Amino acid sequence: MTQQPKLEVWLRGPLPDMPPLLQPVAHALLQAREEVQALMNGFDEEDLWKRPAGLASVGFHLQHLTGVLDRLLTYARGESLTTEQMEWLKGEGKPSETGTTVPELVERFEQQVDRALEQLRTTDEQTLTEVRGVGRAQIPSTVLGLLVHSAEHTMRHLGQLLVTVRVVQGGDAVALA
Repeated sequence: MTQQPKLEVWLRGPLPDMPPLLQPVAHALLQAREEVQALMNGFDEEDLWKRPAGLASVGFHLQHLTGVLDRLLTYARGESLTTEQMEWLKGEGKPSETGTTVPELVERFEQQVDRALEQLRTTDEQTLTEVRGVGRAQIPSTVLGLLVHSAEHTMRHLGQLLVTVRVVQGGDAVALA
């Protein structure tokens, strides 16, 4: 008997306790988590910080996936970045206390996705059009804009991560779930 391919998260139905308007954001973040887990399973630690053709390293993408998601969710809550978040940002792309092994970096991303899902679950849909400032310049966005961008940006870097993994592994095919 042949096994059915696993459906993408968005095709598996609504997530319990998730506001209806935020289901697509949650689906994208869960999809990214699953793909990162599959992609990084067995990845050679020696390749983590390589920068083929000047591209950002696999380590950078793993750090950035975690850090940018944390920062965008902070702005969506109407908060400013903390000193710790600014230090994480400065450390992205460097093997440091922000994580130096594949399992550490993947685990930190998984934990950040869990925190994001909890924030989504507790977000009142009535606040989605409220204005929120982004960055030091407080560029105006909305709660919904920040939440959607967090999912879009996560998927963008997942795609870049996939390509970089293929390049540093010599173009071997990468099978995702």
